[in-house]
Amino acid sequence: MTAPVRHDHDVQPAPKDRLLLVKDPLAPVSTDDLLALHRKMMLLRRVEELAAKAYTQRKIRGFCHLYIGQESVAVGAAAATADDYWITSYRDHGHAMAKGTSPRAVMAELFGRSTGASGGQGGSMHIFDKSVRFMGGYGIVGGHVPLANGVAWAARARGEDRVCVCFFGDGAANQGAFFEALCLAALYKLPVVFICENNWYAMGTPLHRQSAITDMSLRARGVGMTREQLDGWDVEHVRQRVAAARQHALSGAGPVLLEIVTYRYRGHSMSDPAKYRPKGELAQQQKGRDPIQLTARRLQADHGITEQSLAQTKADVDAVAQDAWDFALHSPEPDPATLYDHVYAPQQTSLAADTDLGQTPSKNQDA
Repeated sequence: MTAPVRHDHDVQPAPKDRLLLVKDPLAPVSTDDLLALHRKMMLLRRVEELAAKAYTQRKIRGFCHLYIGQESVAVGAAAATADDYWITSYRDHGHAMAKGTSPRAVMAELFGRSTGASGGQGGSMHIFDKSVRFMGGYGIVGGHVPLANGVAWAARARGEDRVCVCFFGDGAANQGAFFEALCLAALYKLPVVFICENNWYAMGTPLHRQSAITDMSLRARGVGMTREQLDGWDVEHVRQRVAAARQHALSGAGPVLLEIVTYRYRGHSMSDPAKYRPKGELAQQQKGRDPIQLTARRLQADHGITEQSLAQTKADVDAVAQDAWDFALHSPEPDPATLYDHVYAPQQTSLAADTDLGQTPSKNQDA
């Protein structure tokens, strides 16, 4: 028998491990810049602390997933991608505010009020703000990751010098759509920065019980994508490495998967008491790795900021967060007649128009 002809493309070697080799591209932060980052992290936390209070008072209904403990990831990333597109999961309050959505708009959305970022019709998991290129929070685990490819593809097709930054949790890194999205992004070298916020738990399941590998950045190897794993408690370090990933993605070299290791202080959602944590784990993280306290200590030790100055910043932040609460509380609820608005595009529907689509049904509508 004649031996089968073997072609070079029949067998390919395994993809090489592509580590992110771009050095920190940004200048070190100034004192004023670090103060701004510190203030932003404090604001995110205080707004969410008030959101937790509002939830217990039934002012916020439905699901509510808090970002407390992870603030350095979103704030550091925002400092490196201020003009880029973002898309994220249902734990989206912090991301929206880090990207530039006002605390008033976020809190009003949580309260389900018409002044909210999504008109009070999205709620906690579906904050959206086109004005700052925040393309929304999404409720399906990992379901938004393929959408990041579409955003990046559109940005490149329009000739924009922008990436799409896509946030998701470690649990989403085991979901099918996640792998499909990475495969497509790598194939077409889309300008996407995928950020896996590894906060140690997928709902109540620790990482080592949900995945055979605990370095989530290794997911990139199967599709030949550039990757990096980093600690996420230092907001300055996050800023630099996200900037490096952005630079790589915009160079035409393809997308990047960053795994940023962080920790969430609250349960998966407000209904989760988080009793699955080992005793003492939360206190240990808060004592040694709290991103706000780390930055405060650095401001004092390296920048000469006084305790009194930090206390004043906290007071200012508390006032802004309380203003967001008051604004939401006194804002009107959405008009029920607008319930079906924005369901279809480009038509705008309204119950007040006494029609489903605001136009005469076609003769073949029921065909």
